[in-house]
Amino acid sequence: MTIIDSYTHAGHNWLEPIDLLLYQMEANGVDKAVLVQHRGVYDNTYLFDCAKQHPGKLAVVVRVDTDESSASEVLEKWAKQGAVGISTSPTMRSPGADPLAIWRKAAELGLVVICQGDVTHFASDEFEALLRDVPGLTVVIEHLAGVGQNGQPPYAEYKKTLTLAKYSNVYMETGGLGETTPRPPVLKPSFNIGDVAPYLEMALEAFGHQRVMWGSDYPPVSVREGYHNALYGVMDHPALADQEVKDWVMNKTAAVLFKLG
Repeated sequence: MTIIDSYTHAGHNWLEPIDLLLYQMEANGVDKAVLVQHRGVYDNTYLFDCAKQHPGKLAVVVRVDTDESSASEVLEKWAKQGAVGISTSPTMRSPGADPLAIWRKAAELGLVVICQGDVTHFASDEFEALLRDVPGLTVVIEHLAGVGQNGQPPYAEYKKTLTLAKYSNVYMETGGLGETTPRPPVLKPSFNIGDVAPYLEMALEAFGHQRVMWGSDYPPVSVREGYHNALYGVMDHPALADQEVKDWVMNKTAAVLFKLG
């Protein structure tokens, strides 16, 4: 089965160079990946160089300085170079007369907006209003909406975020189980993350398996459960026992969205 990692980072100034991501992918049977620019960096040249060196294997999601009035023009420049998406936050608004200018530009260019933030922001009326106001926009809610490790039943804000599944252009990404479950104080010889909240099952029920995808969050995942466990913790999860569900979450959803088919 083909496996696509829909959320990774690489860099020559921060984080790790592409060689280490490629090593983890090869060691764990991951075929393709989406390179997402990390916060604060707006020169995406390195990511495009990586993609050119490995044609068909890597897709690029850029960042632009959305505080600049030229952000829409800069985004169009990166799109012409082959960007498949832009990474930002649910609270980001453009300066000037139209606070949704960069969101509208992404929709116009057919780019996926990779959205990372806090569950409170995703559950807000303001974020849903944005989705209504830019109906042609494709959005991926990253990291299970940023629900994190502190959620408590009945998970009210997370459940409100899941109601966004009514918009057919909204998708959900899940990282490894270590994103939502604290690492045990003592690491036993065999991997056991402990009690896991039902966030993945809830996302699959709300969005359906064709709008959920896995992403490792490499290299930050290395200080949680590690790449291998982040992959197999999800791929071997009971919620993905059905092979069709597994195929979509681990491959097809990302392949379609990020043109990695």
